Amino acid sequence: MKASDRAYATLRDDIVEWRLAPGALLAEVEQSARLGVSRTPLREALARLTADGLATAQRGRGVVVSELSLHQLGELFELREALECKAAALAAQRGEPAGFADLRGRFAQAPTLLTDDDPQRQAYYALAADLDAAIDEAIANSYLSQALGGLRVHLARVRRLAKDDAARLRQAAVEHATIAGAIADRNAPLASAATAVHLSNSLTHIRRNYPKEAAHG
Repeated sequence: MKASDRAYATLRDDIVEWRLAPGALLAEVEQSARLGVSRTPLREALARLTADGLATAQRGRGVVVSELSLHQLGELFELREALECKAAALAAQRGEPAGFADLRGRFAQAPTLLTDDDPQRQAYYALAADLDAAIDEAIANSYLSQALGGLRVHLARVRRLAKDDAARLRQAAVEHATIAGAIADRNAPLASAATAVHLSNSLTHIRRNYPKEAAHG
């Protein structure tokens, strides 16, 4: 892996996981030393993060981790609804039903994944990622998949800030099962509508749990 790619991946993960908070200065000297890379590949990594919207250049300060306010959160979900509802409908039209039927069953068993032994909910989020990957493959549209991929980086960041509430995740599993089932049944309108319901419920939950200090970033 190139030094710039390694630096980019590490910094991206640090931002998504909130190890680097909004407004944190990504100083070249400090980050070069921390990541073990020279300043040229670090600058390339910072440019990529800026293009992703995870960092921003501020006059007089340098590159900092971008803020994420409730207003920006609403904008993200507007885009998410447009992309994900369309993707679910296309998956219902183009995908292989068997794989989505299997995912429906796996989501029905999802409550067994939400245990105190996995406080970060990694097993559940891995299952949700499997559904995303199945939809990406089914839609057979590289442009839409690329747009969804860029959006999911920001959504992972939002998810880490909101509470990983087990009750909400159990309800989300039901919603995901409905989406997967609609795709398996080749019911495009239901797949799109079920996705819209899931997104609305997710946004409501995140807004309720958003820390006050981050709400106006």
